[in-house]
Amino acid sequence: MTQQELPSTFNKILESSQTLDTLFSALLPAVGDFLQSDRCFLYLHNPQNDLGRVAFCWIRTPDVPTVYNEDWAPQPPSVTDEDPMFAAALRAEPSIFVEDVETAEPKVLNREFEQKNFGHRALIHAHIRQDGQLWGILQPCIFGHSRIWTEYERGVINNLVEKITPFAVDYVKSAFD
Repeated sequence: MTQQELPSTFNKILESSQTLDTLFSALLPAVGDFLQSDRCFLYLHNPQNDLGRVAFCWIRTPDVPTVYNEDWAPQPPSVTDEDPMFAAALRAEPSIFVEDVETAEPKVLNREFEQKNFGHRALIHAHIRQDGQLWGILQPCIFGHSRIWTEYERGVINNLVEKITPFAVDYVKSAFD
């Protein structure tokens, strides 16, 4: 598949943001609006010490639960057994586009884990990876109903993830300098 051109809104954010905080804070609502999602969060991961945190979260309405972690923390040892999508991200596999948590194959996701921890019905588990290592996950999601992700949207998200990878890596590295 050829690389899908980014919407101008994304390009403006990528080109004009003064800091990584302002870049990610502006980017998540833009992704949410582009996909008409209910929530979009950015999980960042340090592959050197296996610490991670949800550093940024945007919600469309106050009734949507926020996902956010103030501090860097290790993943529970059981997470790769409980969460096939996180295991796939750690293996640096391609991003996962889930149209319906209720009907997705168990090898793709653990429905009970998703319902208990996140509550969404459809999501994109966009893996931010470099040199075979996981540096983050961009996760836009929908509550209450399934969602078909178009080829155009998939292409845009894959291109966006490629563009933000150096920024995510820099953010993580700067947090541990």
